Amino acid sequence: MVLMKVKFDLPKRVKLAQGLWLMYWLAVMTGILVFSLGLFFKIELRKRSEMMDNNESHFVPNLLILVGLAACGVNVFGGKVCHDSLDALKFIKWKPMVKGYLMGCFGFNILLFFTALLCFCMQFQLYFSLAEGLKNGIKYYKDTDTPGRCFMKRTLDMTQMEFRCCGNNNYRDWFEVQWISNRYLDFSNDEVKDRVLSNVEGKFLMESVPFSCCNPGSPRPCIQHQLTNNSAHYDYDHHTEELNIWTRGCRESLVAYYGGMMNSIGGLMLLYIILEAGVMVGLQYLTTSLETMADPENPESESEGWLLEKSVKETVADVIATIKGLVGAGNHVGEVEEGVATVS
Repeated sequence: MVLMKVKFDLPKRVKLAQGLWLMYWLAVMTGILVFSLGLFFKIELRKRSEMMDNNESHFVPNLLILVGLAACGVNVFGGKVCHDSLDALKFIKWKPMVKGYLMGCFGFNILLFFTALLCFCMQFQLYFSLAEGLKNGIKYYKDTDTPGRCFMKRTLDMTQMEFRCCGNNNYRDWFEVQWISNRYLDFSNDEVKDRVLSNVEGKFLMESVPFSCCNPGSPRPCIQHQLTNNSAHYDYDHHTEELNIWTRGCRESLVAYYGGMMNSIGGLMLLYIILEAGVMVGLQYLTTSLETMADPENPESESEGWLLEKSVKETVADVIATIKGLVGAGNHVGEVEEGVATVS
């Protein structure tokens, strides 16, 4: 028993084919958009890769680029089938491929859902990656003459200015590390010597932050040194006064930036799945209505189209039986090969 049967005549088939052709080209444009977003996302991650603890975060943008390219190819093929469907001679060459194409589209939709899921789930991995990466970035901020870390200072300064943030969790993270290189410290100065000697690890620590933490919108000249010493500055109380440096941590800012981007891409992927499902259903109706024409030589003859040739339960049972048959055939081939190897 066929599922969701619909009767078609020539005008209905023409409208369906034209509508599907437009939808397929909309899907192609969406595929180009997904490819572009994946490329942009990859570039944005690479710009700040020094502040990330691993490179696994590039898996999602790489997958988006691959999915975008695949979407263009899949939907161009579908558009061509719809374009040729109204010409009986042209449609004959596509007819044997349609069933396999629809199964491929179903698998592609599963890939789209998996990609959307990764976009939402990757934010947790990104959070921990940035937490460790920024911690190391602050630690290596001073190593401008160390190979592999030469541009860490520039990257971190640009990030703090662009995202209006300071430190990993907040500006106090800079109090816990020596962020000025020894080559720029005057060890003949008593204050410098006292600070170094008073630290167990021999580090020059101070309650200061780099210039990139300063808020240019503040009316007061930037106070970036002795931030917690009220007596060091006129009319200043760090407990009550709004500091003229960024107080938001860079991890929070970057997670919000990348998280917003991934949420948008994930939402787009879910909408794309709906579009792909729609064109799959439409193509199924179009092809079945062409196959069941009362008089194939008369294009104006009526026909019937359906979503499934059998009920959902019977269709699922057939699919499972087919998969079991393929698995069984694969196991049989493996046993034969093992037997041949044993004999030889």
